[in-house]
Amino acid sequence: MAPLMPMLSGNRRCRDVRRQRRWSNDIDEMRGGRSRFHVDEFFGDRRAIVAAGLAFALIAGTQAAQAQVVTPFVPSPMPPWNSLEVFEPVPFAQLWARSGEALAPEDTPVKTRQQPGYESVGVRAGPWMFHPSLTGGVRYDNNVFASGSDKRGDLSATIKPSLEVQSLWERHGIDLQGSVASTSYRRFSQLDQTDANLRLRGRIDLWHDAAILTSFRTALLHEGVGSLTSPTNAAEPTPYTLNSADVTYWQQSGRWAGSIGLRSDSYNFGSTRAINGSIINQDARDGHIEAIHGRLDYAMTGNLGLFSAVEANRRSLQGTPVQSLNSNGYRALAGVNLQLGHLVTGELSAGYASQRFEDPTIGTIEGPTYRALLNWSVTRLLDVHVKAEQLVTQAADTVAGGIRADAIQLGADYELRRNIILSVGATYERDKFFGQPRNDDVFSTLTELTYKMNRYSSISLQHQYFRRDSNVPLASYDKHEVGLNVTTRY
Repeated sequence: MAPLMPMLSGNRRCRDVRRQRRWSNDIDEMRGGRSRFHVDEFFGDRRAIVAAGLAFALIAGTQAAQAQVVTPFVPSPMPPWNSLEVFEPVPFAQLWARSGEALAPEDTPVKTRQQPGYESVGVRAGPWMFHPSLTGGVRYDNNVFASGSDKRGDLSATIKPSLEVQSLWERHGIDLQGSVASTSYRRFSQLDQTDANLRLRGRIDLWHDAAILTSFRTALLHEGVGSLTSPTNAAEPTPYTLNSADVTYWQQSGRWAGSIGLRSDSYNFGSTRAINGSIINQDARDGHIEAIHGRLDYAMTGNLGLFSAVEANRRSLQGTPVQSLNSNGYRALAGVNLQLGHLVTGELSAGYASQRFEDPTIGTIEGPTYRALLNWSVTRLLDVHVKAEQLVTQAADTVAGGIRADAIQLGADYELRRNIILSVGATYERDKFFGQPRNDDVFSTLTELTYKMNRYSSISLQHQYFRRDSNVPLASYDKHEVGLNVTTRY
């Protein structure tokens, strides 16, 4: 990758250093409406999902499923929202009280900074703020069926309306996000899909340093052909519905901050069609997941903090008469929060994970685990991100019972001009399957150029390359995708 750091004059470099010392603590997150499929998400009654989708048909939008476990970098939710996900980055405890302070544009991440004249306006109605948007795009995929031998390309069009509603109360808070995304293909109509997503987050302030955090989600989504957990020979997206609920108690006391919560996930998979025309039944993956999670943070200095996080789960899945997919396990991590000179922020952690499957052919997937998220503000024009993580999940019974995925991602966002942002990224992932002798190596790149025309509209051009190399020949493939999106918002 060619160097992206611009040459700065001495005076400008001094100004940059001063600005960087006020740099925000926002770093990368795995977004909830993300296309990444997290098996810990949960699903439910299709009729409720469709009803929610119709209600938001004029105001919503989601992204298409991706094959990677690690997703593109996006800013994390402001604290204490991220206490709902204890493995996501959490700022220092003593800084949480200042999380709502106003920051200059140059002190925010390049990818999402809102320069004067380009910030979102929104519509205020009393104590509520509404942020509607509409995205339309076209995309060409040169291998829509993720085939290693018979590549077939097609052009697709997507419409993504969305709406976010936020409360403006002094105490307590509600954040509602609704979206619908409809994708149609020119040649292969069997790939058409419509996703709907509705998420409600609530904060009940008990006192100034304690709160109850809640999150509820219902959605109708699809797993893309060729994704990690999709059946190997699927020729259509795999539909699934999810319902989830999380309730967390968060508390801060001086240098200490902690949270403990419960999550309940339920999901229901539909059937998909194989390349030879047969039906692939995915009922084996239906079921629910319960988890208890907690996190403890201690701020040692202004530049260093310690934390530990643990989550224990019970996965009760339907399975098949000859193979159970039930399992129980945990993941525990401990590490440090870093804020070096206000230029590098993030977390480094290591620990142990174990997931014991009832099926002896899968057995127990356990061993040391890790998670690292670093964000380096090289200059006020350039952010560099590094993300590495290990996850344990389960896949379709037509592929394998259990999977351990190790992934590392490197990305950068560069501000060419105030309204032109170039983002590049690369991901390497190693997937080890349990239940059959299979190992996959995954490599992908993503390049995006975003042009903000004004505060109401923007255009983005993307190119993505994806390659999966597997010792199971049918699972190996590569593809290129090129897309153009136009977004209007208010």
